[in-house]
Amino acid sequence: MHPDKVRREAVRTLTDLPNVGKATAADLQRLGIHQPQDLADCDAYTLYTELCRLDGVRHDPCVLDVLLSLVAFIQGGSAQPWWAFTAERKARWPEL
Repeated sequence: MHPDKVRREAVRTLTDLPNVGKATAADLQRLGIHQPQDLADCDAYTLYTELCRLDGVRHDPCVLDVLLSLVAFIQGGSAQPWWAFTAERKARWPEL
């Protein structure tokens, strides 16, 4: 869902989360994330690494940006577009 349309009190399913469509929701489910609150104790970098391992490829770095946005949101941050997390990702994992 586009971050501008997200209402925290209405988030019930994965596709209610900011920056999540059907494909990302499917990836999250493969990672064992079935409802938004499942992200509360997750580390976005660990999720990204596991997704790459499952698929046997290095996913585009923006997938990590999306995961960073989701974890930040579910931990109380505002709904932001995934690209708002690109600088954080580049600072922490510049070689990606």
